Amino acid sequence: MQSGPSIPRYSNDGERSPSATAPLMLPRVSNSGPRPPFSRPNVPSSPSPSLRDLYSATELDAPPSPLYALSNRSSVSSRFSLLPDPKQWDMATTPDVPEPDDGLHTPDPKRDKTIDMGGTICTVRGIWNLGCLFILGCVLFGLFAGFPIASHFLKKKPQSLKSFNLGGIGTNATGQVPAVNFGLIDNDTPQDVYTKTSYIDGSTLELVFSDEFNVEGRSFYPGDDPYWEAVDLHYWATGNLEWYDPKMLTTKDGYLYITLTNASEHGMNYTGGMMSSWNKFCFTGGLLEASVSLPGPNDVHGLWPAVWAMGNLGRAGYGATLDGTWPYTYDSCDVGTVANQTKNGLPVAATEDGDKSHGDVLSYLPGQRLSRCTCPGESHPGPVHEDGTYVGRSAPEIDVFEATITYTTPMQGQVSQSGQWAPFNWKYEWYNTSDNLIISDDDVTKFNDYLGGVYQQASSCLSMTNQQAYETNGGLFSVYAFEYKPGFDDAYIGWVNDGKLAWKLNQGGMAADDVVQIGPRPVPQEPMYIILNLGISESFGFVDFDNLPFPTSMRVDYVRVYQKPGEKNIGCDPPDFPTAAYINEYIEAYTNPNLTTWVDDFGQTNPKNSFLDEC
Repeated sequence: MQSGPSIPRYSNDGERSPSATAPLMLPRVSNSGPRPPFSRPNVPSSPSPSLRDLYSATELDAPPSPLYALSNRSSVSSRFSLLPDPKQWDMATTPDVPEPDDGLHTPDPKRDKTIDMGGTICTVRGIWNLGCLFILGCVLFGLFAGFPIASHFLKKKPQSLKSFNLGGIGTNATGQVPAVNFGLIDNDTPQDVYTKTSYIDGSTLELVFSDEFNVEGRSFYPGDDPYWEAVDLHYWATGNLEWYDPKMLTTKDGYLYITLTNASEHGMNYTGGMMSSWNKFCFTGGLLEASVSLPGPNDVHGLWPAVWAMGNLGRAGYGATLDGTWPYTYDSCDVGTVANQTKNGLPVAATEDGDKSHGDVLSYLPGQRLSRCTCPGESHPGPVHEDGTYVGRSAPEIDVFEATITYTTPMQGQVSQSGQWAPFNWKYEWYNTSDNLIISDDDVTKFNDYLGGVYQQASSCLSMTNQQAYETNGGLFSVYAFEYKPGFDDAYIGWVNDGKLAWKLNQGGMAADDVVQIGPRPVPQEPMYIILNLGISESFGFVDFDNLPFPTSMRVDYVRVYQKPGEKNIGCDPPDFPTAAYINEYIEAYTNPNLTTWVDDFGQTNPKNSFLDEC
């Protein structure tokens, strides 16, 4: 391998190394003696010779020795210093000498305009670039916007139906595989009853819901049925003596059986049954009809069978949900929305001539919790009026019937058919004039002189029913119903007994009452669900414990709902009276029957009320 000029190497004693290939040894400094004085070598005063003067052409052009770099470590300045005269640097040092790269940084407006401004993006490469950017944008939009939006609108609602799944098979509480009809209209409903003539105005109504109860052995435990659910609780609010248990409801021989026994359950002496379509099937306006055979004999007091409807914002048997909602039906902002229907003791009429058993006070209600007076921003299911105030919301009640026995001789069966209202008229006296109270047959139906008490006002009539439509007295069935139009003005409720219109209440009967300073109460506008039950309570009337037969059952042949063709409104969460979001927000109150009050038990606060200057 060819090498450059030899580089002297020195041993630690300063003598030349005999071998050019010997390892390089740096000077070693002794610590034992004084260091020799440093002497600067003599530098000639003449100009420094060039490399060409010092080396031959062969030596200068030869590849450098690997040891060259090491030798130059001794003098960094000699490696990077330049001669004083720039002309001797062997390079261009003035701007007038052209260089190969001058064109890269010398401006030329004519050339630049021709080259830089004459391009176009409409090339294959440009189109590919734009296409890739477009596709990337679409992917990102679809991932972060399109997919969430599509998922929201296309996702299926969670299926609330459950099964006990005994043995790995979808079964009901009895261990059987249920044959469930998920349609609103039962497959067993005869075609000839798909339409019906209105009891009120003779118009044609169309069937929107039916249950014929023909499937044998149905169970109504939670999750077993798409439209009905039986409760498992004590109905304490009305002082009932029984425990409601889902096992007391089933279907047999084409009928629904609701049975009451004198067997003890959960510390109660009796066991009965109650089921409802709460939050599953609701309707607003139309006709609710049921064919029923009443329980027991027609001449023994004590049983309390009923078919009725309630607004979906209140769940029967769940006290916290009813606290401040039942039995209100009200959309005014005044003293009728506050506790006891008084503010600072006024009006005086609300403190006298009321319930005699409660010191003549008119109302013990806690006030309408979801009233039109609710302050903006407070918890309320909505919606909102054009003036910005909330729509008054509640859980009103309309009874198809509550069956009882007369105190005449001989005793006979009768049904109370009524509506429950709040706030209350003075003395609970609604405007039962001939324009507002129409009784079809005075020999069958009588005005009920029970008008209400501190917890409810009632508009009611008593009708003698078919005496053969009792469990132990003929076993026949009788048709009971109510047909109604919700709202104000021409709104009404008509009750049907034994297949005939018994009486009708026009909304004018619940007009404003200036004496107690309240506004009109509309015929219920809330989505209503259906309730069927058989219980026993001394608060409903005398109970003849010695003569009541047990077990006893109320049988239901069918339940049907009809509406006018242009006025169909079914569902528990209609847009003008929504309930779902509010129920979901407070779902614990709607699923825990042990929460009896909204504030004390459930721990919530009542919304602020503008009438009370709380906003």
